[in-house]
Formats: sequence, C-alpha cells, structure tokens
Amino acid sequence: MRTGIAPPPPSFKEANAVIETPDFAPGTVWLVGAGPGDPGLLTLHALNALKAAEIVIYDALVSPAILDLIPPGIPREYAGKRGGKPSPQQADISARLIDLAHAGKRIVRLKGGDPFVFGRGGEEAATLAAAGVRFRVIPGVTAGLAGLAYAGIPATTRDTNPALVLATGHLADDNPGGLDWRVLGASDVPIVLYMGLSTLPAIAEKLLAAGRPPGTPAAIVTNATLPTQQVLVAPLNRIAAETKAAGLKSPALIAIGSIVALRDTLAPWQITL
Repeated sequence: MRTGIAPPPPSFKEANAVIETPDFAPGTVWLVGAGPGDPGLLTLHALNALKAAEIVIYDALVSPAILDLIPPGIPREYAGKRGGKPSPQQADISARLIDLAHAGKRIVRLKGGDPFVFGRGGEEAATLAAAGVRFRVIPGVTAGLAGLAYAGIPATTRDTNPALVLATGHLADDNPGGLDWRVLGASDVPIVLYMGLSTLPAIAEKLLAAGRPPGTPAAIVTNATLPTQQVLVAPLNRIAAETKAAGLKSPALIAIGSIVALRDTLAPWQITL
C-alpha cells in the first residue's frame, strides 16, 4: 500500500555504481579542477582521477582537504604559482608534464577551481597538444561562482543582472589584451574579480573614475567555501580601505555590483559551512 512517503535517496555507493568513469590510459595527462576548497564540491570524475593517478602535480590553491584524498604512496609535486612569490616557471611545469607522459605515467595536473578559468589550463592543454600528448579535462567548480554562492551572493538574478563579468584583478595597462576599465566602469554589469586583492585600490579608483557610482555595493570573500571563509561588504568607494583595515589576505574574490546587495536578505537564512 502506498503511504505517500517518498523513497530515500540512493546512497553514495548506489549512485556511484551507475556512473561510468573514464579510462585513465598510461601516458596521458588529466587537467583536473579541484574546486574552490570544500572537498564536497569535488566531482566524482576528479575523485576517481586522484585514485587512479600515478603522480599528482598540484597548484597552490588546492586545499589540504582535497590533497588528503590522494591515496598514500602516490607522489605529489608542488607547482603552485602565487603573485609576488617565487614560483615555478610555466614552461618548466609544462615540460614536466610532457616528460612524465612520455615515460608512460598517468598524470593528474590538479588545479584549484576550474582548469580553464584563470587556471592556465588552456595554456597547458595547448602545449600538451603540440607535443603530441593526449589529455582529458575534468572541469571543476570555479571559485568565482561557488565563493559568491557560499557568501549569499547570487551570480545572477532576473531582477538584478542579465550578464556577469568574470575577470582577473591583475592590472596590465600596457598589455593590448588587458582589461578596459573604462568600459567596465561605465557599465552596470556586476564584476567578479579573481586575484585582485593587492590591486583593489587601483581597480576601485579606475571604476569610479569611469562612472561607477561610489555607493555601488562591493564584497570581498576570502578563503571561499572553507570554514575560514570571511566576507566583508562595503561601498565601492570604501571597499579598499575597509579591506586593509580588516587585514584580509589572499586568496580572495571581489564582487562589485547590484548582486552584492542581495546578501543582506539571503545570508542570515543561508545554511553553508
């Protein structure tokens, strides 16, 4: 007899049993997104890759909780790049991947967030292709979206914005491919900046000079999705000063625009960490 009670959801073991995992062939490189830090946001394909790898080459922003999922005995090599600190050269990292692939290894190149969102995954994939090395991309949850979600800031809503700009916070005025801050400042489209904490004063100044209202809400999210996550909200004309006063440190995301104002309504009721 039907009781009207829905059956319980399948257990992880039952769900996993119907998911076909790709074959990890020797001599191939998997560019794997580790997500923003919370191990619960790691995909099943990423987890299976870590279990099948013969070596893992990982970036600076991969959280310790994710690294703990690598089985004991699998070698790990650090290849993190952090602004302003001594870092491996990209050419050396790519050469290492190629050498390991030619040696017949199963290599996981583990990157924070998504490999193809400000993660140099595209560069590495192009280098591997030029060297005749087969690769697979395992997308990850990018911090620019997950960090906002955990902070109670929707990336888009029908009432606020039909578009969103994801951008790097590195200032490169002399780079022909750099951002035109005048265009971003004149627009009301919300902006999410990666790697922009050190350049925040200059970015805010450029946006204000280009026409963004001083009272535009802005937010800093540090250590996104982790138990140590912090969120600071202030108007655009004060966000840099308040961030400095609070002593916030990288890694951090910066959100600027109408979506930030929604946090006041959502965050008090949101279950996160």
